[in-house]
Parts: sequence; structure tokens; C-alpha cells
Amino acid sequence: MGKNLVVFYSAEGHTRDIADQIAKNINADLFEIEPIKPYTPADLEWMNNTSRVFLEHEDTALRDLALKTITVPGWEAYDNVVFCYPIWWGIAAWPVNGFVRGVDWNKKNVYPVATSHSSPLGESDALLREIANGGNWNAGKRFFQSANPDDIKHWCTTTFLENN
Repeated sequence: MGKNLVVFYSAEGHTRDIADQIAKNINADLFEIEPIKPYTPADLEWMNNTSRVFLEHEDTALRDLALKTITVPGWEAYDNVVFCYPIWWGIAAWPVNGFVRGVDWNKKNVYPVATSHSSPLGESDALLREIANGGNWNAGKRFFQSANPDDIKHWCTTTFLENN
């Protein structure tokens, strides 16, 4: 079994909780994707047509967000990457796009994991694979934002650990 990493973006903490649980279950390190300008609770009011996420949703040019860093210490040593993100409007939350485009995924087994209150996985995993620079992208998994720890452990055991 190779070295494991869980990369995640979490705006409200739900995805962070699931990423933490996955990391514990698969003995992985963690790396958080952080926009330079974090989202406030008001920014995330998706039903408010003047909120930041609503405006970014409507104008895709606003989705190119600066990140604090995309440099993962020891990136070359990781064989397996679980990539966790929330679903926004049926796609991966756009703060993850700069990271996905900016790193070299070659020689990495990637396991996309989405979180959502109500949206399905949709094409989010396939769209990330399209913008990535290489890598062996596996089928994605969607967890409810407050997933049962037993469900997370089951996925880790049956999907991730059995393949690595």
C-alpha cells in the first residue's frame, strides 16, 4: 500500500469532518485547500442573489479564485489521493478548481469524494478529471454532509483500502 493523502476544501466544516474521518480510516495525511479570501456565512447564502457564491455562480469569470497555496509538502511521495469537496449547484465547489489544474496528478490514484445536503454527485468527478493534469481518477462517491461514520468507514474499507 502506498502513501495516502486527503486533500479537501470545506466552506462550512462539513467536508472537513468527512475528510478527517477518511484520513483516520486510511492512515492518511491531510491538506486543506484555502482561498486567500475565505467565504463568510453571508457569502454562502446561495439563495441571496447578491451573495458572493450566487454572483460567482452567475459569472464564471469570478470563480477563478486565488488560493493560499497549492504546494503540498512531499506531494511526490503520495500514491493515493482522496479529493474531498462540497457540491455547489451540481458541480464541485469552484475553490477546488485552481488546485486541480495546478498540480501534477500523474502517478496518483485519485478518489473524488463529494459532500452535499441534497445534490447528487452528478458529473462533478468527471468534470474534475477533465481539468486535471493526468492521474488515475476513480469513480466518485457522494456522502451526505453529515454522513454516518460507519458509512464512511465502509467506503474506506470496501473502495479505498481494497484497491490500494
